[in-house]
Amino acid sequence: MLAGGGARRLGGADKPGVRVGGRALLDRVLGACADAETTVVVADPRPTVRPVRWAREDPPGAGPVAALDAGLRHTTAGSVVVLSADLPFLAADTVRRLLAALNAEGAEGALLTDAEGRDQPLVAAYRTSALRRELSALGEEHGGLTGLPLRRLTAGLDLTRVPDPVASFDCDTWDDIAAARARIREHGHVLDEWISAVKNELGIDLEVDTGALLDLARDAAHGVARPAAPLTTFLVGYVAGRAGGGPEAVAEATRKATALAIRWAEEAGETDRTGGTAGAAPGAGSASGQPDVAPDATPDTRPDAG
Repeated sequence: MLAGGGARRLGGADKPGVRVGGRALLDRVLGACADAETTVVVADPRPTVRPVRWAREDPPGAGPVAALDAGLRHTTAGSVVVLSADLPFLAADTVRRLLAALNAEGAEGALLTDAEGRDQPLVAAYRTSALRRELSALGEEHGGLTGLPLRRLTAGLDLTRVPDPVASFDCDTWDDIAAARARIREHGHVLDEWISAVKNELGIDLEVDTGALLDLARDAAHGVARPAAPLTTFLVGYVAGRAGGGPEAVAEATRKATALAIRWAEEAGETDRTGGTAGAAPGAGSASGQPDVAPDATPDTRPDAG
């Protein structure tokens, strides 16, 4: 991963550390390649969401080709995924698609193309041997790699392309940052983004059925009372943690709590059908037999109230 550029169009800001959706851009990209056997970041060391191996081009700031060469010196893998650190929408499935395309086509590289069909050589998977071959040839031809553009490197490779206008979106300017921040708050994205940010902040890596948890919250809110939704999901998480955590523990606790919420709602419905008052215990309420407050309301218990 190349994360040591000067970010001139951001006024020299620390681009890998800029936050989108509460997470640093660098950490967002690291999350997308968490399955890698070795992760090398070419930049000065900094705190990251997970451990990585650090490297630096010589001299620092010598450009992307020199940085790529520095990163390759820290791996013996047969294929590598090469990424920039400013990809807010890169996901693990995109990385897997790149590797699948590389293997299926028998090419030397598989890279994403953006919405205009332009190649994105820093969102790509490559054969390590092919990269080393071209880096060696460029070094001999130019007396080094400093300042060389990436197109000089990729021009000598047999490439296949994977269109993806979203995952290839990178943040070069503050307008790009603003667009990325706006997109993750859209209705179709905000929940997944928020859950990912919370897991990152809490230091957990747990994939659970969020749909089932949302259904549980709905059943608790409708069948019991609105405040029951967050409290119930908290208790599910607590019980799952005591059981050792993991998706299975969460699923089992969710199943039990959902069944209870459904039984609770059915019982209230039966009370309504037999002429009782749902939510009121026998004998509770005013002299008229009706409850003083709605079942999910909180009465005012101050001494001077009412």
